[in-house]
Amino acid sequence: MRDMTLEQKMRLWADELRAIANEGLHWDGDNPYNVRRCQRTLRIAAEMFALQDLRAVDEIERAYHADLGHVAPYPCGDAAIFDDQGHILLIQRRDNSLWAMPGGAFEVGETPAEGACREAWEETGVAVEPMALSGVYDSRLCDSRSAYHLYLFVVLCRPRDPEAIPTLSNETLDVGWFADEMLPTLSPGHERRIADAFRRWRGEAREAIFDAVVPRDGPDASKETSERRGDGEGR
Repeated sequence: MRDMTLEQKMRLWADELRAIANEGLHWDGDNPYNVRRCQRTLRIAAEMFALQDLRAVDEIERAYHADLGHVAPYPCGDAAIFDDQGHILLIQRRDNSLWAMPGGAFEVGETPAEGACREAWEETGVAVEPMALSGVYDSRLCDSRSAYHLYLFVVLCRPRDPEAIPTLSNETLDVGWFADEMLPTLSPGHERRIADAFRRWRGEAREAIFDAVVPRDGPDASKETSERRGDGEGR
């Protein structure tokens, strides 16, 4: 988190406070003293979030109270789709006009691989099959700009029909295949994940990649950073 802006850190701090308060309300909701403290914590979290958001504090607080089940990071996923030539299929997002792997939040009742394949179909019109797990990423550590703490699963996929033609959706401006050396301007957080996906697809990274520890300031910071990679190679 050391490279994040203050606004990004405040979003994540507010999200963490919200999760702590929600957990207290879930497990000790019959204790009026605990309920009062947790509700005050939710209010403080909403006030922090509102400092760098367009919504009013009350609106954010209402949203918090409507989602009291949020006590852990949200699971999301991307489909890293490769063709026989080693090109990756990317979408141009409608929200920021930048390029990314197709992906989004998982739904109840589906596995991470199923969720990634569903998102690929919804955003590109290409039916894919999952081949392997490329990596699992903490949104705080891969330059993601999410307002919430996410766990991001990247699944290596290939088209079920090699001749399938990608199509646009209501979430995309464009879609296309790209070689490693010809990537367009990527959405924040995707640069590292896409680079890792190419390494996994080519067999340069033997195992799925993950963030082993959260890098922290202090005498062990360099040691912790070197242990972040799950493929035994460092970065």
